[in-house]
Formats: sequence, C-alpha cells, structure tokens
Amino acid sequence: MSKKKHKKRNPQPAQPLVRLSQCMIVKNEEKNIETALSWAKGIAFEQIVVDTGSTDRTVEIAEKMGAKVYHFEWIKDFAAAKNYAIEQASGNWIAFLDADEYFSREDANKMMGHIRRIQADPQLRANWLVLHCPWVQVDDEGKASAINEQGRVFRNLPTVRYVGRIHEILSVQSENTVRADDIAIMHTGYTDAAYEETGKLNRNIDILRAELAEKPDDLNLKGYLADSLKSQADEESLAETESLFREVLGGGEEVFPALKKRAYMFLMDMRASSAEDLLKREETALKALDEFPGDLDLEYYYASILNAKGDHRTAWDILQGCEVKMLRAGSLEDSEVATTKPMLLFNQLVLAANGLDDVEGVIKYATMTLTADKTQDRVLRPYIATLLKNKVTEEELIGLLAKLYDYSSPRDLMFIARAAKDCGALNFARAVMDMASSMLEGH
Repeated sequence: MSKKKHKKRNPQPAQPLVRLSQCMIVKNEEKNIETALSWAKGIAFEQIVVDTGSTDRTVEIAEKMGAKVYHFEWIKDFAAAKNYAIEQASGNWIAFLDADEYFSREDANKMMGHIRRIQADPQLRANWLVLHCPWVQVDDEGKASAINEQGRVFRNLPTVRYVGRIHEILSVQSENTVRADDIAIMHTGYTDAAYEETGKLNRNIDILRAELAEKPDDLNLKGYLADSLKSQADEESLAETESLFREVLGGGEEVFPALKKRAYMFLMDMRASSAEDLLKREETALKALDEFPGDLDLEYYYASILNAKGDHRTAWDILQGCEVKMLRAGSLEDSEVATTKPMLLFNQLVLAANGLDDVEGVIKYATMTLTADKTQDRVLRPYIATLLKNKVTEEELIGLLAKLYDYSSPRDLMFIARAAKDCGALNFARAVMDMASSMLEGH
C-alpha cells in the first residue's frame, strides 16, 4: 500500500499579542522629531506621523527614520487631527505622544509590560481601554516643573477617539482607565524657550476663543482660556483672567476640579493693595479649603495671606503642616508647590518665623532657601535682621554668610550690602560695602 505524501505547510508566524502603533501630529518639529520617534524604535511595529503644515525638515527627518508620514490640513482642531492619525493606525494599541514628549527607554519597556498584561487577560482587555500615567513637565533647566496625569496609551477601538478642539481628551469613561504610576511621559513643550519659539500660547488662546464662540456657556473652556491668559501678564489679560476664573468658580460641579483649583490659586495669589483686598483673598482661601480640604497648594497660599495680615502664628502652624505633606512622596503628583515651588514654602516659613522672633526658624529656613537660590533678597533681609537683633556680631554674621556667598565676587557683596541696608542694618551694610570696595580696588 502506497503512502500518500502530505505536502508540508509553511507554518504561519504567530501574531504578536500587542501590536503598538505610535502616533503623533506635528508641525515644524525638526528639533524634536528624532527624539520623539527614537524612544519607540524596537517597540512599536509602526510609527505614524501626521504633518499639519511643516515648513522645516520635520517630514524629511521622519521619513528617513522610517515613519509613515501623512498630511492633514490644519483646521484649528487638535481632536480632528489626532483622530485622523488614529484612523491610519493598524495596531491593536496606540501610544499617542506629542513631538515634544517621550518615554525613557526603561519606561517604554515597562509600558509594554503593562499593556501585554492587559491584552493577555480577556476581562482586563474588555474593561481597561486606556493606560494613565504621570506626565512630567520639564523646564528650561531640565528640572520637573509640574506633574500631572495623562492617558496617552490606549486600545485602538472605533469608540476611543479625541474630543475638543484644544485640551482634547479621549472619550472614555473613568472606569475604563487604569493607572500606571511607575512610568512617566516627559514633556518639554511648555518651557519658556519653546513657547517663545513656537508661539504656542497665542495659538492656544486663538483656538480657545474660537471654540468659546461656538460654546459660550462652556465653563471648562473659560477656565482653560483664563489659564492661558494669565501667562500674558499685561493688565488687560490679567483682568480678563480674573473675570473668567470667577465665572468658573460659580459654575458648580460641571467644572473640572483641576480648573477650579487653578482659579482659586490665581485669585489667592493676586496682589493686595489694601486691607480690603487682603480680606477678599482670605475669604477666597477659606472657600477654596472648604472645597479642597487639606490641599497643600491652597494651604500654602492661605498661609501666605495670613503672613501678609500679620497672623504669623497661624501661618507658621499651617506652613509646618505643609512641609510635612511636601516631604511625603504621594503629595508630589498633584502639588505645584511640592514640584516647582518648594523654596516659596521655605520663604514663607522665614517670614512667619521672623514675625514670631523665632531665631532658629529663621536660620533654618533661610539657610535652606538661600542655599538653593542665594538671590532671594526677601529671605536674606530677615535673616540679617534677625541675627543682628539677637546679638550675633557682624563678624559672626560675615562668617555665616560666607557659607552661602562668594566673597571674591563684588556682585555677591553688593547684593548682601543692599539687603542689609533695606532691613535697616546700616552699619553692617557699610562694612560689607567696604569689603566690596577693597575687592574692586584690588582689581
């Protein structure tokens, strides 16, 4: 009996559990595009770049790096452009970072581990559609200036799309998101240099105004517009910012909590030119803390108002509590003071300690502040005044300041002398001026 020969079939390669499409929309990002595409090399099976009108080498660089480049006519609608990019993706997961954002290589690998775990479990896959992770704003010096949370990694489903012309968000319910606190998106696009170079601030304001013209009662849009306008710093913009933020605070539960908090912080931080203004700021602070009890940022601003009123004891107690909170790692994610302005907290502690004649407190917090930034004259002034008031000799004070300032620098000596003069320590100011003069004569 003859045996039939069965033709061998070539086994089909198994489909990977996760096929990640990296997507981004770009315009004139030749400085960032290489970094933006590099982090996903070896992880994403395709990289999709949608250009909205670049006039530099962005498209050329992206194509050389192997990205699939598409073109989309800019219609002042970020959601529309991003959704067009998603429609070009064939992966089952999407990582949608901007050109000025990136994962570290280590975090990119961790991110893949998270989504493989979700993809492998039918129940998790059905319920968890978006991966949320910390979003870290890096300033011009490479330091973290803000930490937020973003959902930029998500399943490629027809129901998962962006909404909103600007400050666009994914149309996904919160119960369908999962947090991944061990990875972080690094973002450089809001640095002073980036804003000056790209004009992002004016662009955002224009888009927000256009969307508000269509939705004049949308308080969240008004909050976003106010948050952009406050950076303009001119009187007209600041007046509009105040008006919009006051509308936001009267809006009830429909306003995003983060926008409400920004509104409170802006109103609490406004310059007080009279006792009446200070009273209004205090009323705002109490209302804010009633709505956000225990919030580190709001407690800090409230304490600064109390210091301005002269209630240094209450301010000191609140600020001491703020310091404890700031040192807890969990408070860093949602706190402006903890992530970007810790020296301002110590500054207020110096003012409170000075008001209480607490010599040890002044020395402790002034030293911490001046070690980080020796140009803080409003900290140096009470530091000098308090020590001289408490029988520290001029020679001893010069020795203490030598640990913070460079006595071979006339600029440093002049800075100390000016601070001493401003706080009434005229003899000490003259002594330091003599040192500076001798230094200049030696040159």
